[in-house]
Amino acid sequence: MTPHSSISAQAIMAGCLAGIVGFSSSFVIVIHGLQAAGATPNEATSGMMALSIAMGLGGVILSLMTKMPVSVAWSTPGAALLTTTGFIEGGFAGAVGAFLVSSLLLIIAGIFRPLGRAVAAIPAPLANAMLAGILLHLCLAPVHAINESPLIGVLIIVVWAITARFNRFLAVPAALVSVIVVVGVQKGGGAFQSIDVFAAPLAVMPVFSVSAILSVAFPLFIVTMASQNIPGVAILAANGFKPEPGPLFTVTGVLSLLSNPFGGHAVNLAAITAAMCAGPDAHSEPKWRYWAGIASGVVYILFGIFAGAATSIIGIAPPIYIEAVAGLALIGAFSTALFSALSDIKFREPAAITFLVSASGLMIFGAGSAFWGLIAGGLMIALRHKGRAA
Repeated sequence: MTPHSSISAQAIMAGCLAGIVGFSSSFVIVIHGLQAAGATPNEATSGMMALSIAMGLGGVILSLMTKMPVSVAWSTPGAALLTTTGFIEGGFAGAVGAFLVSSLLLIIAGIFRPLGRAVAAIPAPLANAMLAGILLHLCLAPVHAINESPLIGVLIIVVWAITARFNRFLAVPAALVSVIVVVGVQKGGGAFQSIDVFAAPLAVMPVFSVSAILSVAFPLFIVTMASQNIPGVAILAANGFKPEPGPLFTVTGVLSLLSNPFGGHAVNLAAITAAMCAGPDAHSEPKWRYWAGIASGVVYILFGIFAGAATSIIGIAPPIYIEAVAGLALIGAFSTALFSALSDIKFREPAAITFLVSASGLMIFGAGSAFWGLIAGGLMIALRHKGRAA
């Protein structure tokens, strides 16, 4: 690679690896989240296809626009949120309506700076506590899998743990492969004869309701901004890249909006894969690293075209096994969120309340527990400040 070359093979390889890791480590969570929100298998396939293509286009467009290694991903915390929301008024059509509202908020946050600043002003301990509460349900799934099927549940965890010992990025795919092998042995080779390799777009007519906006749209917007977009900008800055955040939020919001009618929930700036594309491993010269963002985007688009195979394979396995794999994939995010939530002693009690309420499954006036968890923690902080002022 000469310093005057316009294309970096090293950065392209790093981007391809980031795309593979980003898709394989969390697509189980996305499919499970969409189906938990009421999507049929075909609608979930369409949603994952739309998200993959949207985030692929986002990575390519933003990296070319900024000449920086901008990585775009689907909202993994948002998908986890969908698994805990419970009944959504209007079914999956109601969820799609909430997705559209969340995407509009993402666009406004990019254009209207005060809204973006307002989200950034939410105390980090509360945002992390809400995320930890959302993730708790799925992180308990491996234990529930052992309770339901001890041998298979333990096998999934052992495969994940041993693989993580050598390569943590391959741990979740290895656990999923173990599930596929077990299901194949149980059901025989005929289990995989009906797999559809290619995905087909399936439009869903949205339904709008106040309860879905409160329980899905607002929490989805908040976790996407607080857990993905803001950290994504921070990771770029840590590697010497300082893009204007507003346009990045706006573009990902528009791409989210375009994916929503086909079942996608949200795309945003990446966090983990952003470090892979923006770091020195992508290239010693920062000016060439934007090729990593482009390459990861192309990989996501290809995965989107073949999304049908991923959804079909997952659909063969019992849901508890898929939940177990998704839970293992989220343990790192859960532990990080919980540690960040409780590490600041000034916010520890409000954060604990936010975590407990968010994890409770509470449903009041149609709004889910994530919304009420943030409200409860915010009220506790407000009461403390009022008491000190008095």
